[in-house]
Amino acid sequence: MSPQHEHQPGTPDDRAPSVARGGDANAPIPPLRIVALDDDADFRQYLSALLSSPSACVTPPGVHDVRTCSTPDELLAACTEQLPDVVLLDMKMGRASGEDVLVELRKRWPRMCVIVITGFPSMDSMRQTFQQNVFDYLAKPFSIADLNNSLRAAVAKLGLGQRPQDRLRIELGRQLRLARTERDWTLKELSEASGISISQLSSIERGAHLPSLESLVDIARALEKQPSAWLIAAGL
Repeated sequence: MSPQHEHQPGTPDDRAPSVARGGDANAPIPPLRIVALDDDADFRQYLSALLSSPSACVTPPGVHDVRTCSTPDELLAACTEQLPDVVLLDMKMGRASGEDVLVELRKRWPRMCVIVITGFPSMDSMRQTFQQNVFDYLAKPFSIADLNNSLRAAVAKLGLGQRPQDRLRIELGRQLRLARTERDWTLKELSEASGISISQLSSIERGAHLPSLESLVDIARALEKQPSAWLIAAGL
């Protein structure tokens, strides 16, 4: 093969595909809060343009809220100011280490949706990032279709783009179910310990209704859990 036809790392011919799969490929994507970290100014501009284009398939009439950052400190400050739905994290940046940033993100926000982007894909780096509970792995250069596939899968699996009260309702139900399972309690046993009716507990656990603050405290106390930890898990 002549040199001019040899593929360079990261070109479309040998880039690693997105790992995320599932869901309707044509389903619209709700407006998301997205923060991207990349030290390449041109690529940051490319991402902003990509996510604001009509082909981003955002549910009308909203648009993605996209913030781009050039340093890890900017990224962490942006996430602290307003928790994003998705972080797009470049792994290879001059003096900054994407691996170190990922570790810090996981310390602060264990359940945050992180999608890794890299111009130097490899199976080793993919394995290392997925050990940090990364949602997906995209190799540069990627298209809007590649990015949309990943975002669409995240929306379907993680419920991204929901109202804060929707995320809170779903997460509290999940936390309640996990805590009850840890104690191997039935709903009846939790009802007796908390003073909350079985039907109300079932409704909360299914994510159908939000508990009152008083009920939340009673349930958490019965399960020997901190309600504040459940709120933090919901991103509040």
